[in-house]
Amino acid sequence: MAKLPGFFEGTEMPTAGWWEALWPDPAKVVNAVGIRAGMSVVDLCCGDGWFTLQIAKSAGRVAGIDIDRQLLDVARLRLAESAVANCEFIEGDAYDLANLISGPVDFVFLANAFHGVPDKPRLARAVAAALVPGGRFAVVNWHRRAREETMVLGEPRGPRTELRISPEQTIAAIEGAELKRSRIVELPPYHYGAVFERISTEQHD
Repeated sequence: MAKLPGFFEGTEMPTAGWWEALWPDPAKVVNAVGIRAGMSVVDLCCGDGWFTLQIAKSAGRVAGIDIDRQLLDVARLRLAESAVANCEFIEGDAYDLANLISGPVDFVFLANAFHGVPDKPRLARAVAAALVPGGRFAVVNWHRRAREETMVLGEPRGPRTELRISPEQTIAAIEGAELKRSRIVELPPYHYGAVFERISTEQHD
């Protein structure tokens, strides 16, 4: 099947059963990467809102962005059922992030999508443009392990082996003039979180 424009490779939303088995405690992930009360946060490529709901419970103002309108409808329903009202959902391309939001935010969260981004440095620049100085960008990725080794509910899950990237590869793709590595956190059983900080213009002088 031909890939639709704007959709990143190997980032289709999985069925709810194994997604929830893989991430039974999304709040723990949100806390581990550093999202805190009062922050303005973008959940980029938010899918059906599994992480967005927990982010909205923790943060102050949240925007969930995805290019898939049907998944956004599911996400809206998920938050409405939980009576969470501090989140807006926006349909759009991740590369256009800065133009989709009303102003710079404190934090951009991206889970299970970076491996499929064709132009990773371009996305990193787009994220940097959407962050306040000192703002954070967290990328949650599958570890670079063979797909046959990442079992969920008795079956191999996640992106194809050749799409998976190591923490070092993620750092190399993102770190540059506007973003610097802050830390790497382990997110068992199969993921890590790479957290970056937006460098202020004063630090370049």
